Amino acid sequence: MNTYKVLALILAGGKGGRLGILTDTKAKPVMPFGGAYRLIDFALSNCVHSGISDVWVIEQYQLHSLNEHLSNGRPWDLDRTYGGLQVLPPFENESKKDGFAHGNADAIYRHLDFIESFAPDILLVLSADHVYKMDFREAIQTHLQKKATITMVTTQVPTGESASRFGVIKTNKDGRVTQFDYKPEKPESDLITTEIFVYDAKILLDTLKNLKREKQEIKDYGHELLPRLVKEGRAFEHRHAGYWRDVGTIESYYGSQMDLLDEKTKIFFADEHWQVFTHSEQRIPAFVSGGAKVTNCLIAGGSKIYGAVERSILSSGVTIEKGAKVVDSIILPNASVERGVNLNRVIIDSDVTVTKDRAKKLAAMQKTNNNGIFIVGKRKIQDSEEIED
Repeated sequence: MNTYKVLALILAGGKGGRLGILTDTKAKPVMPFGGAYRLIDFALSNCVHSGISDVWVIEQYQLHSLNEHLSNGRPWDLDRTYGGLQVLPPFENESKKDGFAHGNADAIYRHLDFIESFAPDILLVLSADHVYKMDFREAIQTHLQKKATITMVTTQVPTGESASRFGVIKTNKDGRVTQFDYKPEKPESDLITTEIFVYDAKILLDTLKNLKREKQEIKDYGHELLPRLVKEGRAFEHRHAGYWRDVGTIESYYGSQMDLLDEKTKIFFADEHWQVFTHSEQRIPAFVSGGAKVTNCLIAGGSKIYGAVERSILSSGVTIEKGAKVVDSIILPNASVERGVNLNRVIIDSDVTVTKDRAKKLAAMQKTNNNGIFIVGKRKIQDSEEIED
């Protein structure tokens, strides 16, 4: 692999509408995760551990919150004079009057000139809202051995998910992709793409140019790009057997964090040889008072707990007052739960204070849907089932 020039491209411009009010004021890639991390940390950390030093991040929605977290690449040792982390914001010029991409394939096409100037041999394209550990060198090795135009990293559909949310593929015994269906209503396979793609860079860019000439408009790569590369016959899979979750919906965002609390499951967070790096504020250690009761939780620095917390994840700066009880919930940074409030299966947004009055309103809503996950925002309480997919 050392003889090949690799560029990693992280697509971090999506609005994240399926996360409801949680992404009203922040980019989905910087959504808090696991108390101490942000979603984009996983793609960036995997790049670093895989020895990939040229990493570009394509931005679009709420890019100020994203740039603040990226910190010029310092937390991942990507702040370098040459190479390292580069951010690609939306832009306009004479050929691109509209600076905003209309899909992930379009996002790549709009930066085609910059990519061609860098002249990579291999383009590794990643999403910014997936939780997993992977050495990308293994997928690149598969790509080179197969002489592929594209190698799709695949996995079996995670428990509790529907294959119709993803790109669904079929392969032959040699690992060649023989069929690709983009978010089909009736999936014919349980093998899905993880949105980790290894491309022959020249073929990818040439194909995008051809599609632009033919179709005039390029959207998601599942619509035209991937089907064409599969049809041309040099698309292969690389199977990922470890933990992987797309956390683009409230249910998966909640469920994947609850996985961290499963004492019977060995989640890769505990791997000291493959740490997840992040940019975080300096906080004092969490404080748990003598009268507090804490069971099976993740608690970030700066938190203060005086009440009861069970099977929950508390981000930095959270306060749980005496007499409050939090169960099976996720509390985002700097939120507070007042005395006498009981919470169960909720996500509390950043900087939100849950008062008794708001808790009563939440309880009334939960009576109508006791299986749903509710989000408590500054101005609104939202049922996950009301969010359009």
